[in-house]
Amino acid sequence: MAFLKNRTSSIIVGGLIILAILGIFNSISSNPINFLKGVAVFVLMSVVIYFVVRKLSNSGPQSKEQRAFLKAAKKSKKRLQQKNGVSQAKNSSHGTLTTLKKNIKTNKKPSAHLTVIEGKKSKKKNRASL
Repeated sequence: MAFLKNRTSSIIVGGLIILAILGIFNSISSNPINFLKGVAVFVLMSVVIYFVVRKLSNSGPQSKEQRAFLKAAKKSKKRLQQKNGVSQAKNSSHGTLTTLKKNIKTNKKPSAHLTVIEGKKSKKKNRASL
């Protein structure tokens, strides 16, 4: 019986496809301008729906993380280019010793203030086994 149901559904789907193809050919032969207008409206609506769905789906947390990553990558690239540009400028210029010292002092960033948290790191955790 399962074979009969599968064959019946494939016959129905095949018949619908044939009727759709005949309808398209009939529409093209009877009024091609109206058919082209219908296709153009369909394509236009599809494009509008695609962009609306894409805009709404990009507001999720993944896109925010992606934007933050791209922003950080741009900053890193800019910082790297500035470091390379500053080192090339220092090598090419024949400035005085005081101007070079000023440039070095202004380019240095303050070191991060880190603290060490003391604790018993060698102590093993007692976990209940299931």
